[in-house]
Amino acid sequence: MATTPGHFLSGKRIIVAGGGIAGSTFVSALDQLWDPFLPRPQITVLERETREASIEQDHYMLSINGGHVDEGLAALKYLGLLDDVRAGATLNSGAIWVWSDTWKLLSSINLELFERVLLEKAEKAEKCTWQWACTVIGAEQLPNGQIRVTISNNAIPSSTSSTLSQDCDLLIAADGADSRIKANLRPQDLKLEYAGASQIGGISHFPNGVPHPVHEDYGLQMSSGEGVCCIYTPFDNYTVGWALSKMGPERAAKTTFTIEEFTALKEEALKFGSIGKFAEPFNSIVETTDPTTAFIRLAKE
Repeated sequence: MATTPGHFLSGKRIIVAGGGIAGSTFVSALDQLWDPFLPRPQITVLERETREASIEQDHYMLSINGGHVDEGLAALKYLGLLDDVRAGATLNSGAIWVWSDTWKLLSSINLELFERVLLEKAEKAEKCTWQWACTVIGAEQLPNGQIRVTISNNAIPSSTSSTLSQDCDLLIAADGADSRIKANLRPQDLKLEYAGASQIGGISHFPNGVPHPVHEDYGLQMSSGEGVCCIYTPFDNYTVGWALSKMGPERAAKTTFTIEEFTALKEEALKFGSIGKFAEPFNSIVETTDPTTAFIRLAKE
């Protein structure tokens, strides 16, 4: 009788730092693809937020490409989550006017719903423990090849001893772009430099329907040599995202604004839209922006 080949993670200890999209997807994929005849690894997921806070902290919409076997919708299908995601999503043709229709299928879904679907799937994984309100604050390689992870329990008052350590065979850094793990173990990966452009935008809601011509598909509105462009992303019949890109000096990235800062952001967008000679519905979309979705992003490389 032939023996089943082993796996280098069989019976090992895995720590996943971050219970968001990346962490949940890793746990679900490993659980679904694991050979049932082999001893499973023991997985611990450490998430700095509470369970509900980790889901509810993001207000924006997520666009998932599905035109290729390696893209998001195909991955959701392999994980058995496509039907759950599509129940709360809208589909469009994926055509990007001005460019070509390279993206054959896109799905737009509220990120909170998407994260909830992923999390509920991941929580059912075998031999997986979730620890909420726990932040990985450090990691070091041990002489035996394992990794020692230092953890802060956010639920314990800072006046008490609230740190502990756990050893693992594999550490998954799913703690975001400002990863403390990468800063500890691979600081060279964090050296991103400003590329000379920034992006401002948000999500706008129209009770009577998204205005034409951005009501159906992705669109790119470009200026004539002024270095300004705006991408429109319709999520459903009443909601559209916009993102204005322009060259300029480096500034601080931002997702939370006072009333005065939000007003200034809209005025900035309208000013550069005027420079780019952007016709309607640009102004209407900017003026209707939901302040909780506004952002400033930097292009880095």
